[in-house]
Amino acid sequence: MTDTDMTDTLTGKVALVAGATRGAGRTIAVELARAGATVYATGRSSRAGRSEINRSETIEETGELMAAAGGEGVALRVDHLEPDQVRALVERIDADHGRLDILVNDIFGGDVYAEFGRRIWEHNLTNGLRMLRLGIDTHLITSHFALPVLIREPGGLVIEMTDGTFEYNRAYRHQVGVYYDLVKGAVERLTLAQAYELAPYGGTAVAVTPGWMRSEMMLDLFRVTEENWRDATIKEPHFAISESPTYVARGVVALAADPDRARWSGKSTSSGELARIYGFTDIDGSQPDAWRYIVEVQDAGKPADTTGYR
Repeated sequence: MTDTDMTDTLTGKVALVAGATRGAGRTIAVELARAGATVYATGRSSRAGRSEINRSETIEETGELMAAAGGEGVALRVDHLEPDQVRALVERIDADHGRLDILVNDIFGGDVYAEFGRRIWEHNLTNGLRMLRLGIDTHLITSHFALPVLIREPGGLVIEMTDGTFEYNRAYRHQVGVYYDLVKGAVERLTLAQAYELAPYGGTAVAVTPGWMRSEMMLDLFRVTEENWRDATIKEPHFAISESPTYVARGVVALAADPDRARWSGKSTSSGELARIYGFTDIDGSQPDAWRYIVEVQDAGKPADTTGYR
């Protein structure tokens, strides 16, 4: 399944992608718009000023990409830590359409505060607590205001974007420290809570993780582009399992278009698993299964070899 196969599959649906300035959020907004949904894409980084992440991507660019994909999209500067701003956002969606069918909670940006290998007493406390606010409070604030609109029509879908499947995150992720680990653990509880509370209204909540995603930040880290990303495998051979942001975005579109999506409620899934089930591919035609690779090859200390994994 390609992006062409997904065109117009979501016509008439209204989506909010919270945290769409870059990475998975940006591409999910674009692919939802390409699939026919009306998409409200939000982020803090704007041409009017950068967020604390201090990168060049802007939410206005996301709006331009949605338009270029032939979709109907609205790009707005919103800080999801500010309840009044989120309330106003949802009121605008309600006034414009009177419904909300899809909520993608992808707000984070706290990875800039991660301190690899630091113990609880070594990790900068201020930065750690800021990470919790960015990764947990933002999702709660957004769902608080958005869900009353989403439950008006049966079939509403909440996607909680995360890093790692529930199974993988059972173990303490000591490499990235306690605060990052808490954020990803909280996503599991948020997914379970929303799945339970949406069920009487015919709603579904699912946690979705990309694999090793070639976000703008990751490409910059390895000093490569999407065109020559394989050059990064010289420095990090396991980067061979990486995937483009489009891969997980296609997975979100496939979930949203699935009339039987309720079977996923309260569970976590990955781009690789969704690709096998729904039959789509990454932009290069492959189907990388990063989380199976990470467990069976990378974490197991084996040499990089993606045979059978993409």
